[in-house]
Amino acid sequence: MEEARHFIGSEWVAPAGGETIPVLDPSDGQPFTQLARGSAADIDAAVQAARKAFDGAWGATSAADRGRVLYRLSTLVAANHEELAQLEARDTGKPLRQAHADATALARYFEFYAGAADKLHGETLPYQNGYTVFTVREPHGVTGHIVPWNYPMQIFGRSVGAALATGNACVVKPAEDACLSVLRVAELAAEAGLPAGALNIVTGYGHEAGAALARHAGIDHISFTGSPQTGKAVTQMAAENHVPVTLELGGKSPQIVFADADLDTAVPVLVSAIVQNAGQTCSAGSRVLIERAIYEPLLDKLATAFNALRVGPSHADLDCGPLISAKQQRRVWDFLDDAQHDGIPMAAHGEVIHEAPETGFYQAPTLLRDVPPAHRLAREEVFGPVLAAMAFTDEDEAVALANGTLYGLVAGIWTRDGARQLRLARRVRSGQVFINNYGAGGGVELPFGGVKHSGHGREKGFEALYGFTVLKTVAIRHG
Repeated sequence: MEEARHFIGSEWVAPAGGETIPVLDPSDGQPFTQLARGSAADIDAAVQAARKAFDGAWGATSAADRGRVLYRLSTLVAANHEELAQLEARDTGKPLRQAHADATALARYFEFYAGAADKLHGETLPYQNGYTVFTVREPHGVTGHIVPWNYPMQIFGRSVGAALATGNACVVKPAEDACLSVLRVAELAAEAGLPAGALNIVTGYGHEAGAALARHAGIDHISFTGSPQTGKAVTQMAAENHVPVTLELGGKSPQIVFADADLDTAVPVLVSAIVQNAGQTCSAGSRVLIERAIYEPLLDKLATAFNALRVGPSHADLDCGPLISAKQQRRVWDFLDDAQHDGIPMAAHGEVIHEAPETGFYQAPTLLRDVPPAHRLAREEVFGPVLAAMAFTDEDEAVALANGTLYGLVAGIWTRDGARQLRLARRVRSGQVFINNYGAGGGVELPFGGVKHSGHGREKGFEALYGFTVLKTVAIRHG
């Protein structure tokens, strides 16, 4: 992979403006390479390459052959697993074990969508005598993908994998904070036999390259993962051309723990759900709602777990790595300063190891107790390793607290009571609900997306294929 180049039409292309962006290692805050600073001209070149592929070789490829290309890409990702994990770890700061898991998930996404490519069927519809009516699913055409920095490989896989499986040609704008793994995967895609232009990567800033992609008249569908504020802006820009948008916009996900729960099973999951990727996960379980009868015992167990957590550079492969940037570090510190100012007690915190460079973007995982439901720590997304604990007395209060934010992405329910499990699963407003677990191992088969300010549309699983296609109805009158 060459430095400071876009990947357009299966070639490494210098940025039209000749400018670059430094890439910082979050573990020490130092630059170690550079990216091409994309512009509207670069986006236009990528869209034109994608349109040529869609109108040509890729558009003429059968569903079965699309699946074969994606399967070859899956095997190449698996063969280059270590390289991709190392790129992801250094680029994002996440521990190596998480980066390895991300590389495994990426291979699985392409494997899953390879198998699904020729299994997306239409229907025959009963209608009046003398007619045969059926539906077919067709690709949008050229799809735009704006990928965030927290899970570049995984979110690339779940979005681009489904788009390519259904026959779309893709233009991807990864976040400027983390692009390296995505650029390498694009190179592997060409090696797997993906025709030139079917997958294009333009790096750059969101307000430049990202905005140009969102408002480009040659784009037929946009997939965006990021903040609600940016998601709103992307939607408004896409609306100028009446382009549909799939949005995944984060969350303030609750874990509801009842007195009859198996606490020894729950505690490690509760901790992992907020510590994974330093809490920089849209679906992070950032609120723990605890029935009053077990509030103190569970907090004690959580405090013991938090106090044992260790934070350090990605290569140290500890419980937690650094945050992605100084900007994100300041954001988390701002929330913690508010907690201290408002008298919210800190129940426990982890430790940043002495060997961690002082110039890195570190934050120890922090457990806060007795967080008022109206406080911003109970309502806003911190996007850092900060867990807010609150007590409840009954199911109604638990549901009110769980639903008491603008978000609705994921929820966890911990109880042995089967009837309660079903009642709360229906009452909690969330795109995914996990009972006596959280995340289910991140299965690629499970439809993922939110309600309210967490977005709309679904990614992952077979459901994602519907979002990347247009349903066409054909009615034949034959007498």
